[in-house]
Amino acid sequence: MIGTYLAVVAVCVSSLAIGQAALGLCGVRRWSWLAPAVGLALVCALCWATVRMPGHGVVSAVLVSALTILALAYLWGRVESGGDALRVGLPVAIGALLATSLPFAAQGHFGILGTGFNPDMSQHLLATDRLAHGESSQLLVQGYPLGPHSIVVALNKGLGIGIVQGFDGLTVAAAVLAPLTALAAFSDRPWWRRTAAALLVGLPYLVASYFAQGAFKEVIQALFVLAFVLALRESTRTWGHLALRYVPAALISIGSVYAYSFPGLVWLAAIAAIWAIAEWATARYASPAGGVMVGVSPRPRRPVPRPAGSERDAPPSGEEPSDRGDTPTITPGPAGRRALSLAVLVFAIGTLPELGRMIDFHSFETFDPNGPGLGNLFGQISPFTALGIWPSGDFRLAPGNGAVPAFAYFAGAAFAALLLVYGLVVCWRRRETTVLSGVVAVALLYLAARVGGTPYTSAKALEVAAPLATLAILLPLAGRPVALLYLAAAGLCSLVAFANAPVGPTSYSPALTGLRPLLAGGSTLVLAPDSLLADEQGERYIAWELRGGRVCIEPASAAGGTPPTGVRFVVTAGPSTQAPFSRLVFRRQAGPYTVWERRGVVGGPSPCPLIAERQARAAAK
Repeated sequence: MIGTYLAVVAVCVSSLAIGQAALGLCGVRRWSWLAPAVGLALVCALCWATVRMPGHGVVSAVLVSALTILALAYLWGRVESGGDALRVGLPVAIGALLATSLPFAAQGHFGILGTGFNPDMSQHLLATDRLAHGESSQLLVQGYPLGPHSIVVALNKGLGIGIVQGFDGLTVAAAVLAPLTALAAFSDRPWWRRTAAALLVGLPYLVASYFAQGAFKEVIQALFVLAFVLALRESTRTWGHLALRYVPAALISIGSVYAYSFPGLVWLAAIAAIWAIAEWATARYASPAGGVMVGVSPRPRRPVPRPAGSERDAPPSGEEPSDRGDTPTITPGPAGRRALSLAVLVFAIGTLPELGRMIDFHSFETFDPNGPGLGNLFGQISPFTALGIWPSGDFRLAPGNGAVPAFAYFAGAAFAALLLVYGLVVCWRRRETTVLSGVVAVALLYLAARVGGTPYTSAKALEVAAPLATLAILLPLAGRPVALLYLAAAGLCSLVAFANAPVGPTSYSPALTGLRPLLAGGSTLVLAPDSLLADEQGERYIAWELRGGRVCIEPASAAGGTPPTGVRFVVTAGPSTQAPFSRLVFRRQAGPYTVWERRGVVGGPSPCPLIAERQARAAAK
């Protein structure tokens, strides 16, 4: 528990400090809730850039720590409305931390998130362990994005946090930073409304469901996509006079590359392209008198409340942002092109070192449309899951297959869909072009994944789209009573997803995976601690780690007598000088595991099932 929450604090503090300092260097003088995402993106890029230096993570830990201290020193006395930010952000951070702690509280222990739902964490743990020892791995060779993994290595080398606790802490930290980032859209609302709205936009049902699977990359990518949209929104509402107004969006894009490789850029590029077209159309067809888009009836403007000290970030003209949304504060011309060119240059410099790995990653097996394409899914996921009201602890189940009748799913989906349509109409009237561009982009990408991809990729497209869909629902509703109903229903569904998350073993060793070549020569009986099997999803974890061979898994209390007929190897947890059965001899010590061999057993019938990869994945479901 201590290691997990220490990692949460370390990642959050570094992200907030480094992110706000980066925004300050871009000319932003008051606190911005885009700081969490910008900071996490920079930490991700910096750790990956240095993790392979001598020390294998020591340099990363020292660099991030030093930059955090320098950022805090730089911000001292410079950032405005910092006290207001603490008052606004603290309830959101506490609420997110409590929600993301539900899996550990429900299971009664900390450990590998998602064991039993998704076996992929095994590969991430192995790749991170090897990265921490300066060794290669399959993911490294294939160009897999390892930015988040390098953060875990830095936590391990800098603070002595275990790899399992490091991944738990990073995943929880990303889930805390996401609602804080969403505050950028709700900072002018009453405290309880902005707190509830920010929590739900940052942690909608599908994001909570992927969190429950230990899918840290998807949680981080959903945060970056949401932050990218809000950064573009700020560039037209508040930062229109800054020469570096697009650089924050570029920094977020850099983080997306190191966390999700080129697929992460597909979302951001689509959003940027649609937004640019919308901005061009606005400037091209705007009325010279009022700057109102053709076809939209003008209405009186009223000032939006702003924190004290915000005048330094206001446009020189002194005009207040309109409640109509993205009121034009930028004008096409040399200044706009210069600002865009600077952002593109920053992005190119930041991502050029990863270009070769992105090309290698293009051939990764997940992108093969002719492959099985299901992963740990049972089939295609309903697009209505992205709207937040889906009363199931497992998003993969069809409506009615759980404790809640199918009617509740369809009623909730219809209610949320109506609110989304209403929200999009209001966003159009208020000229919220960035929010509209984001929703249109993620919807088109989901359709492309549904038609030309696999259920696995289309489900991820829905997860990334969920925060923007929730934002489009809640942003226009303000204090209307219907918003409270949606918040209650969708918030409950997110909490159910968190509470249903399985938590696996508390520690990890690559030694079990390393035994696969040896154990492939005969049937194997694994004697695991009783508590591991009863409380920590141990059977599913061991089956996946030893996939490819014939494996029986029994509690350690079953030891004694003679091993079952046909079993050649027996694996016990922990060093031991005494064989668990008679007629066994010591064969190998591998990390916390001891391998015993029964002489004379070469072939013949085996009592143990063949744990092929497909069977192991099925068992993990």
